[in-house]
Amino acid sequence: MKHLAKALNLSTATISKALSDSYDISEETKRRVIKLAEELRYIPNAHASSLRGKKSKTIAMVIPEVADSYFAQAINGVEAIAQAAGFHVLIYLTHEQLIKEKAILKELLNGRIDGLLISVTRQSEEASHINELIRTGIPVVFFDRVFENIGKGEITTDDYHASYLLTEHLIDQGCHNIDFLLFSNALSITKKRLEGYQQALVDNGLKFNANNVLRCTNIDQENEQLIKKKLGGKNKPDGIIASVEKLITCTYRACEAEHISIPDAIKIAAFSNLPTASILQPPITTITQPAFEMGKMAAALLIKAVKGKPFDIEEAKIIIPSILEIRKSTSTTG
Repeated sequence: MKHLAKALNLSTATISKALSDSYDISEETKRRVIKLAEELRYIPNAHASSLRGKKSKTIAMVIPEVADSYFAQAINGVEAIAQAAGFHVLIYLTHEQLIKEKAILKELLNGRIDGLLISVTRQSEEASHINELIRTGIPVVFFDRVFENIGKGEITTDDYHASYLLTEHLIDQGCHNIDFLLFSNALSITKKRLEGYQQALVDNGLKFNANNVLRCTNIDQENEQLIKKKLGGKNKPDGIIASVEKLITCTYRACEAEHISIPDAIKIAAFSNLPTASILQPPITTITQPAFEMGKMAAALLIKAVKGKPFDIEEAKIIIPSILEIRKSTSTTG
């Protein structure tokens, strides 16, 4: 670094900041430093640098599970950005348990990470454990499942509008008694999806009935029995919306067990990023989230926060549109 500083007539501090992409160094200076560093085949010692600057070049990603294809795609997006920026990514799974989420964040208080990406559990109703991490100076960025107005940024999709579109699509296909499978009372995404469903019913002249909201658990067998009971009851639905991906399998199994044909007797739609959605029998209509892009954007924001760069106003809350993909589970002609 001293050799670079002497050759370019710059201070070693400026060289260090330029190599770490500091926001207070001009782009022209950065280009000069990087060009000479490449010519001299200079390779920074990441371990020594992290010790000096008290930076680990490591970020943590805390998510409910990896079986959900949304989170698998989001991980790929996060790693694509993190690796390009020279950061390592630690993946932690909460398995939808708040107690595990709190234990993980407590462990992260030891300073082994520079920043945190988090999508909270279905049980998370308050953010004291997250605020404790923020108070230590560790920046936090939420994605998908968020606590609003906490941390450095939020990356979400248009859950209310997407749910409205999905509900209206079922109504357009002739459904008048649509069940909504609720996965959590606490999650902001579930609340917005429920609100979108309710508003679509009202706007299309249908009455919202609280009995059409099925409160599901994290256990597939329990959910399957819950849906089977509803399908076999007096108030049988002619449409079902699964508010999360993990409720698709139990819904299909319940219909099969009750000998109910999809889409002839009932139409099924869901929020899902399943790569197999188009080859299910029948292929399922989905709201598909831009998971990879959300992961990339969340990682980019967090790394920006770690480097001490200020956010633009628009970056504090970013909403990326989802896509309605219509398939045969809601339309005999789709």
